[in-house]
Amino acid sequence: MPPLLELVGITKRYPGIVANQDVSLAVQPGEIQALLGENGAGKSTLMKIVYGLARPDEGEIRWQGELVVENSPVLARKRGIGMVFQHFTLFETLTVAENIALGLEPGNAGSDLEGRIRELSRHYGLAVAPQAPVWSLSVGERQRVEIVRCLLQSPRLLIMDEPTSVLTPQEADGLFATLRRLAAEGCAVLYISHKLEEIQALCHAATVLRAGKVVARCDPTRETARSLAALMIGKAPPEIEHRPAESDGPVVLSVADLSLPSVDPHGTALKRVSFSLRAGEILGVAGVAGNGQRELLRALSGEDARAPAGAITLAGQ
Repeated sequence: MPPLLELVGITKRYPGIVANQDVSLAVQPGEIQALLGENGAGKSTLMKIVYGLARPDEGEIRWQGELVVENSPVLARKRGIGMVFQHFTLFETLTVAENIALGLEPGNAGSDLEGRIRELSRHYGLAVAPQAPVWSLSVGERQRVEIVRCLLQSPRLLIMDEPTSVLTPQEADGLFATLRRLAAEGCAVLYISHKLEEIQALCHAATVLRAGKVVARCDPTRETARSLAALMIGKAPPEIEHRPAESDGPVVLSVADLSLPSVDPHGTALKRVSFSLRAGEILGVAGVAGNGQRELLRALSGEDARAPAGAITLAGQ
């Protein structure tokens, strides 16, 4: 049987840059294939071409062995191609069901949409409440809405662009279980990620792009994270040296009991945040997206000037 999707000699040029150059790959039904490469390697451009958001300047797209002459997101969805973007495309003031209805073709929503959402959610372990407003959902729950919207269109190929960049490890494990179940049912998955341990654990095959060209194809289960990184950048990655902090340096930044309500009604309030940063230190601010990082950085940078006097001290001022 021919591949489900086959790209032959795809080239895409923009002013001053060749985003994809003579790219060929094939995806079989039930296969989870990784698309690897550094930022700017051409991965997202290639997926936009598959999904009909961009047109190739040269090359062919074949779907089940047939040449694709016309392509657009509408036509791609009708063929059975779904795409979950890195940045969600949801309206926060609408409910889950309303957002999903907007993503379906006219006439596909139907009066039983909420029931179909619940049934599909149970089948794939993607718990979502159809009547919940999107602004009230966590990042992981919002991604489930995006996936459910794709799955309601019965995709035969699902494109995932950096799907775990905003997920907790537990949410990522749940996503992998869903993708494995889809693959077992015959759906193919094209998976873009920089997290190489995920690629090794999840994917059956990998195509590596560098500067818009295919430079390698491999079985990621037979590679190490270091060897995959070397394929992506063209040389062995540097050894990471983690030096001890300069703990005796002067305090450069001090935050004391910083509390601020969010200016965004759907944002996160800061509650008694305190820390200090010394010269020579590297301080990490960790947390799943949407837990106050943006509000904290706005306050530290002065973009949000409401911080109480004395809450933020920079170089003693």
